[in-house]
This record gives sequence, structure tokens and C-alpha cells, in this order.
Amino acid sequence: MRQVHTLKIGPLFFDAVTSGDKKAEFRKNDRDFRCGDFLRLRKWDGEYTGHELLVKITHILPVEELIPGAGNWAMLSFQPLETFDETFNFMSEAGGDL
Repeated sequence: MRQVHTLKIGPLFFDAVTSGDKKAEFRKNDRDFRCGDFLRLRKWDGEYTGHELLVKITHILPVEELIPGAGNWAMLSFQPLETFDETFNFMSEAGGDL
């Protein structure tokens, strides 16, 4: 079953995701991220700004495979949910609750 992982993201990085320049997130893999899961990225500037994005994880690169001893970190590649159909399908899968 797909999961929604809610994450804080700084304004500079949030804006880069919004513009399409940023397509991946480097995170400690302490949430058992899986391809097909969703990231709810909430813009954080000392407090939540009210802006958020929903993206779908498309690939996970475990950093430990490239850098032995790097620990449980991963590069999460993602794509934004841009269409009504994608968002509707997500809401249906998530029970309509973000």
C-alpha cells in the first residue's frame, strides 16, 4: 500500500521543486520510503507557510550502495502530481485525507 510522507522543506528548495528545477530529495531513509509512495512537501520558513506540493517517488537510490559507511540515506527522485486525474487518483487511494 502506498504511503504519504509529510516532510518540511525550506523555501529555496520548495520553490525549486515548484519551478521544476528540483526533481529529487536527499533524505535519511528513516521512513521506509518506497517507489510509488507520495511526499507531501510543506514549505517551512520557521513555521508552515500554507504552501505545499504533492509528489510521487519514482526512484530511490540508497547512498550506502555508492558510499560505503554513508548510513541509511537515500536520494528520492520524484515527479509532481500536476493533473486533476493524478490528484484525484491519489485522493482516492489515500482515502481523501491529506
